[in-house]
Amino acid sequence: MKNYLRRNGAWIGFLALAVIITIATDGGFLSARNLSNLVRQASINGLLAGGMTLIILTGGIDLSVGSVVALCGILAGLTQVNHGWAGLGAVGAWGSLAVAVLAGTLIGALNGTLIAVLRLAPFVITLGMMVMARGFALILSDGAAIAPVGESLGSLANANLPMPWTVAFTTVVLMTLIWRGLRIGKAERGDLVFPFATLALLSYAFITYRGIPVLSLFLMAVLGVLGFVLARTTFGRSVYALGSNERAAYWAGVPLKKVTILVYIIMGALAGLGGLLLTARLNGADPNAGQLFELDAIAAVVIGGTSLKGGQGSIMGSFIGALMIATLNNGMDLLGVSSFYQMVFKGLIIVVAVSLDHGQRRG
Repeated sequence: MKNYLRRNGAWIGFLALAVIITIATDGGFLSARNLSNLVRQASINGLLAGGMTLIILTGGIDLSVGSVVALCGILAGLTQVNHGWAGLGAVGAWGSLAVAVLAGTLIGALNGTLIAVLRLAPFVITLGMMVMARGFALILSDGAAIAPVGESLGSLANANLPMPWTVAFTTVVLMTLIWRGLRIGKAERGDLVFPFATLALLSYAFITYRGIPVLSLFLMAVLGVLGFVLARTTFGRSVYALGSNERAAYWAGVPLKKVTILVYIIMGALAGLGGLLLTARLNGADPNAGQLFELDAIAAVVIGGTSLKGGQGSIMGSFIGALMIATLNNGMDLLGVSSFYQMVFKGLIIVVAVSLDHGQRRG
């Protein structure tokens, strides 16, 4: 039972929080419309949490995420409004996406190079980048929002998958989980109960309300790839090795500098993608967007069971952590709780999660 709770603590916490909020809102939380909106709220933070997972697994940290999201969103907005890409339809939308992701990738490469080659502390480097990226966002936009973006770009974040595709997709996902449960042992099968229940609930919401949000497809694709990389590739094993014991990883032949640079590149690229999707969702780019996004990403990763000391954690854990943060925000919005109190609750959750991780490691 102790091992089961350790593996599924994040899922149990999420479902317990969902039950509490459902009771407090007289069932309003479980409405199909609200659950669909919940997934949209969790998607961008989930993307960022996926990249943050890789960095924290190596024992690092990235405080520049929110500012990079804002800067890349501004660059996407400039291409759409000032350079006329909004009128190019889908070509302009994907072009703006490429610009945002490329900019984020370059920033991530700079962070990773300074940390890996010059052996500078990740906290210091990314803190400096946080300030610089926010400054560049304000300079490029003259401190004003850039809007509106093209309809094609907006559809990337606000459209829904057609209902026949939604039914087919959700059916395939649920049947895959059932098939996997039949092929594994009884102990491992118990670990699929909570994910299956959560996905079944979300599938019901999607089928009864407009279909799967396209924004969530980006989340599923990115987390699926990252999960496969961590579990099935040499690079993934190197990430865990670096965070577990850097000296042992070095003597085992792990290319420490290369791995460090790559995880920050991935984080930068996902921040660029997040900036583009946030701009699409808001129908405009705001240089002040992304405030405290790094806090939400770190909170999601820690809640999902990834240790801040590195070497322990998973992409699936970070996904449920992002879903829990979105549930907390959504529930407090439904209850009319001030955003100031929401910040207090987030900080408290991080402290509790880190304390539990520390106690578990000592044990």
